[in-house]
Amino acid sequence: MKAQVKWLGEELFMGTSESGHTLVLDANGGNLAPSPMEGVLISLGGCSSVDVVSILKKARQNIIGCHVEIDGTRVDSVPALFEKIHLHFVITGTDVAAKHVERAVSLSADKYCSVALMLNAKVNITHDFEIVAG
Repeated sequence: MKAQVKWLGEELFMGTSESGHTLVLDANGGNLAPSPMEGVLISLGGCSSVDVVSILKKARQNIIGCHVEIDGTRVDSVPALFEKIHLHFVITGTDVAAKHVERAVSLSADKYCSVALMLNAKVNITHDFEIVAG
Protein backbone atom coordinates (compact mmCIF):
# COMPACT_ATOMS: atom_id res chain seq x y z
CA MET A 1 0.00 0.00 0.00
CA LYS A 2 1.30 3.42 -0.92
CA ALA A 3 0.24 7.04 -0.49
CA GLN A 4 1.54 10.51 -1.23
CA VAL A 5 1.23 13.81 0.64
CA LYS A 6 1.71 17.12 -1.16
CA TRP A 7 2.06 20.55 0.39
CA LEU A 8 -0.61 22.88 -1.03
CA GLY A 9 0.63 26.07 0.65
CA GLU A 10 0.17 27.70 4.03
CA GLU A 11 -0.59 24.80 6.41
CA LEU A 12 -2.61 22.69 3.94
CA PHE A 13 -1.53 19.29 2.68
CA MET A 14 -3.28 16.90 0.30
CA GLY A 15 -2.93 13.18 0.81
CA THR A 16 -3.58 10.91 -2.16
CA SER A 17 -4.09 7.20 -1.70
CA GLU A 18 -2.82 4.53 -4.06
CA SER A 19 -6.42 4.09 -5.21
CA GLY A 20 -6.55 7.76 -6.24
CA HIS A 21 -8.69 9.21 -3.45
CA THR A 22 -7.71 12.46 -1.75
CA LEU A 23 -7.91 13.91 1.73
CA VAL A 24 -6.95 17.45 2.66
CA LEU A 25 -5.27 17.98 6.04
CA ASP A 26 -4.71 21.28 7.87
CA ALA A 27 -1.70 21.48 10.17
CA ASN A 28 -3.00 24.81 11.53
CA GLY A 29 -5.24 23.33 14.21
CA GLY A 30 -7.81 22.11 11.73
CA ASN A 31 -9.04 25.55 10.64
CA LEU A 32 -9.76 24.60 7.00
CA ALA A 33 -9.70 20.79 7.09
CA PRO A 34 -9.12 18.02 9.65
CA SER A 35 -5.72 18.11 11.34
CA PRO A 36 -3.49 15.04 10.96
CA MET A 37 -4.34 13.97 14.53
CA GLU A 38 -8.07 14.38 13.84
CA GLY A 39 -7.42 12.16 10.83
CA VAL A 40 -6.09 9.48 13.18
CA LEU A 41 -9.33 9.59 15.21
CA ILE A 42 -11.45 9.46 12.04
CA SER A 43 -9.40 6.51 10.74
CA LEU A 44 -9.83 4.65 14.02
CA GLY A 45 -13.57 5.29 14.03
CA GLY A 46 -13.91 4.28 10.39
CA CYS A 47 -11.92 1.08 10.80
CA SER A 48 -13.86 0.07 13.91
CA SER A 49 -17.24 0.94 12.39
CA VAL A 50 -16.57 -1.22 9.32
CA ASP A 51 -15.92 -4.18 11.64
CA VAL A 52 -18.90 -3.55 13.92
CA VAL A 53 -21.38 -3.22 11.04
CA SER A 54 -19.98 -6.31 9.29
CA ILE A 55 -20.10 -8.44 12.45
CA LEU A 56 -23.64 -7.30 13.31
CA LYS A 57 -24.87 -8.04 9.79
CA LYS A 58 -23.32 -11.52 9.93
CA ALA A 59 -25.11 -12.03 13.27
CA ARG A 60 -28.36 -11.14 11.44
CA GLN A 61 -29.02 -8.10 13.59
CA ASN A 62 -31.53 -5.70 12.07
CA ILE A 63 -29.37 -2.55 12.13
CA ILE A 64 -30.17 0.56 10.12
CA GLY A 65 -27.49 2.86 11.50
CA CYS A 66 -24.13 2.99 13.21
CA HIS A 67 -22.10 5.98 14.24
CA VAL A 68 -19.24 6.31 16.66
CA GLU A 69 -18.36 9.32 18.80
CA ILE A 70 -14.62 9.43 19.40
CA ASP A 71 -12.96 11.35 22.23
CA GLY A 72 -9.18 11.56 22.22
CA THR A 73 -7.06 12.98 25.04
CA ARG A 74 -3.52 14.07 24.24
CA VAL A 75 -0.56 14.41 26.58
CA ASP A 76 0.42 17.92 27.62
CA SER A 77 3.89 17.86 26.06
CA VAL A 78 5.60 17.79 22.68
CA PRO A 79 4.99 15.60 20.81
CA ALA A 80 1.34 15.73 21.87
CA LEU A 81 0.56 12.03 21.46
CA PHE A 82 -2.81 10.54 22.29
CA GLU A 83 -2.80 8.96 25.73
CA LYS A 84 -6.47 7.94 25.78
CA ILE A 85 -9.13 7.43 23.14
CA HIS A 86 -12.72 6.48 23.89
CA LEU A 87 -15.13 5.20 21.25
CA HIS A 88 -18.86 5.37 21.93
CA PHE A 89 -20.83 3.36 19.36
CA VAL A 90 -24.48 4.23 18.73
CA ILE A 91 -26.30 1.41 16.96
CA THR A 92 -29.76 2.03 15.56
CA GLY A 93 -32.09 -0.82 14.66
CA THR A 94 -34.96 -3.06 15.58
CA ASP A 95 -34.60 -5.85 18.15
CA VAL A 96 -30.81 -5.47 18.24
CA ALA A 97 -29.38 -7.67 21.01
CA ALA A 98 -26.89 -6.00 23.36
CA LYS A 99 -24.84 -9.20 23.55
CA HIS A 100 -24.23 -9.05 19.78
CA VAL A 101 -23.24 -5.38 19.88
CA GLU A 102 -20.90 -5.96 22.83
CA ARG A 103 -19.30 -8.88 20.97
CA ALA A 104 -18.93 -6.88 17.74
CA VAL A 105 -17.33 -3.90 19.49
CA SER A 106 -14.96 -6.15 21.45
CA LEU A 107 -13.94 -8.19 18.40
CA SER A 108 -13.20 -5.01 16.48
CA ALA A 109 -11.10 -3.54 19.30
CA ASP A 110 -9.22 -6.72 20.21
CA LYS A 111 -8.90 -8.65 16.95
CA TYR A 112 -9.90 -6.99 13.68
CA CYS A 113 -9.35 -3.21 13.60
CA SER A 114 -5.79 -2.74 12.37
CA VAL A 115 -5.79 0.96 13.32
CA ALA A 116 -6.75 0.15 16.93
CA LEU A 117 -4.24 -2.67 17.12
CA MET A 118 -1.44 -0.34 15.95
CA LEU A 119 -2.42 2.38 18.43
CA ASN A 120 -2.85 -0.02 21.38
CA ALA A 121 0.89 -0.12 22.09
CA LYS A 122 0.89 3.54 23.17
CA VAL A 123 -2.74 4.54 23.69
CA ASN A 124 -5.35 3.39 26.20
CA ILE A 125 -8.36 2.72 23.95
CA THR A 126 -11.73 2.12 25.59
CA HIS A 127 -15.19 1.65 24.14
CA ASP A 128 -18.84 1.38 25.02
CA PHE A 129 -22.12 1.41 23.12
CA GLU A 130 -25.78 2.21 23.19
CA ILE A 131 -28.65 0.80 21.15
CA VAL A 132 -31.36 3.11 19.83
CA ALA A 133 -34.65 1.71 18.56
CA GLY A 134 -35.18 2.69 14.97
